[in-house]
Amino acid sequence: MTTRSAEIGVWRALDRDLAKHYAIRQRVFVLEQRIMEFTDLDPHDRDTRTIHVLAAQGSCAAGTVRLYPLDGELWQGDRLAVLASHRSSMVGAELVRFAVATAGGLGGAQMLAQIQLPNVRFFERLGWTRAGAAAPYCGLPHQPMVYDLTQAPVTTWPGRPDELVLEPLAEVQDLRAG
Repeated sequence: MTTRSAEIGVWRALDRDLAKHYAIRQRVFVLEQRIMEFTDLDPHDRDTRTIHVLAAQGSCAAGTVRLYPLDGELWQGDRLAVLASHRSSMVGAELVRFAVATAGGLGGAQMLAQIQLPNVRFFERLGWTRAGAAAPYCGLPHQPMVYDLTQAPVTTWPGRPDELVLEPLAEVQDLRAG
């Protein structure tokens, strides 16, 4: 069993943290990347089987991912979002590792994801493989990828910090102006 850096906490976001989880996704997918126009919420967010995950660097909420079962042992990972100020850290990698470890621990055999093309090498370094040709997804080219959950290591992460804050929105407004 491997334990991660105490600086990055990753945990399943429950009621008290869901607003921060959704706020990070809103900032990344709607305000910054403009992939969605008003919201990135969809029916999976209301599905009780969906697992919403939040990561913090220190006491600052830094990123999210969600995962949910499809059919049988097949899982979907999506909505990986890391705030711009945390992208040079290991937050994204820890979120992906948490997602595959969680799905594998729940009996999953494979996880699927649609990956933005600039992030394909990042996922390959984490053990993911390409599954077919790139195709449009949410209006942008994405690479279908798959992860063998039977290879997911058993890992633990520091959980939620006692105090959790979300950076001011000015960070996102600056990105849109540039």
